[in-house]
Amino acid sequence: MRRCTISLAKIFEEHPERRYIQFGGKGGLGKTTFSAATAYWLAKHGYRVLVFSVDPQASLSDIFQRDIFGKGAVEIMPNLYAQEIDADQRIREYQGEIRKKILDMYGLEKVPDEIEHYIQAAAAEPAMEESAIFDKVVDIVVSGDYDYYIYDLVPLGHALYYLSMASVYDQWIEKITHLREEMQEYSEMAAIVQHKDGFEEDKILEELQYIRNRINKSSSILTDREKTAFFFVLTPEEMIILDTKKAAGLFAKYQVPLSGFIVNRVIPAELEKENIPEYLHHRISMQKKYLQEIDKVFGEEVLARIPEFERDITGLPMIEKMAEKMFGS
Repeated sequence: MRRCTISLAKIFEEHPERRYIQFGGKGGLGKTTFSAATAYWLAKHGYRVLVFSVDPQASLSDIFQRDIFGKGAVEIMPNLYAQEIDADQRIREYQGEIRKKILDMYGLEKVPDEIEHYIQAAAAEPAMEESAIFDKVVDIVVSGDYDYYIYDLVPLGHALYYLSMASVYDQWIEKITHLREEMQEYSEMAAIVQHKDGFEEDKILEELQYIRNRINKSSSILTDREKTAFFFVLTPEEMIILDTKKAAGLFAKYQVPLSGFIVNRVIPAELEKENIPEYLHHRISMQKKYLQEIDKVFGEEVLARIPEFERDITGLPMIEKMAEKMFGS
């Protein structure tokens, strides 16, 4: 089996400026485990780290054996903080912010019933959950409270949605902003014609520009080749290899800075010498075939091969073992 010539630890050592770390791949391959282990390793090296999940089905709470869902950034150990985003909570906060802005903008004491009905109905829209999570990610990223931010991304299809959302938002806001600017020009002309001393500043336009700046700042970080590292997680299985190859091509369209691939759940080859069931012999033989395929397809970009563990990775002692396998003792 070909050994990895470039290690994960070396990537981090040679690129200390890459402070936004993302693990992506199909669901159930170990992204959350790798995110937690990387956060642990960096925290042990003295960095202040936040690992957070944008996957509603994520299991950072299970891995750290702490109830962190919807509680903000929770300290797990010195320098290491973890956060699971509660989309429903963020939607409620978002609704409250919209109500307050409507009241402030128009000097109302109560949100009109027809607008309140719209606010309630919008919360049930299929894209609202993704939008709320994306908005919370923007809050986290632009805060600058940590040395490293580690994203436990959703499965590949949804991850592409998140990565494209910034450009979709930007195009939409650009069109709305253009319309508001035209309206503002008419307001100025009307004020001159009516001999008014001035006109009220367009607060909606100001709000749109604020949202656009936040989104642009966040998306520029996520696709910044100097600041960001994206790692694909895969296992030695035919369909996983094919899906990862396709996804890598799609991610390239969004200029996501791909830093390498990590192969998980590799059955130790030394087991072949043991008295093991025939089934396990077949599994090892099959994995050898697909590991060769991974080497052929991804080559030097394969940074680590992580063995299958005898038990689930939960609790700090097991996370430490995983970190050792990923980065070395």
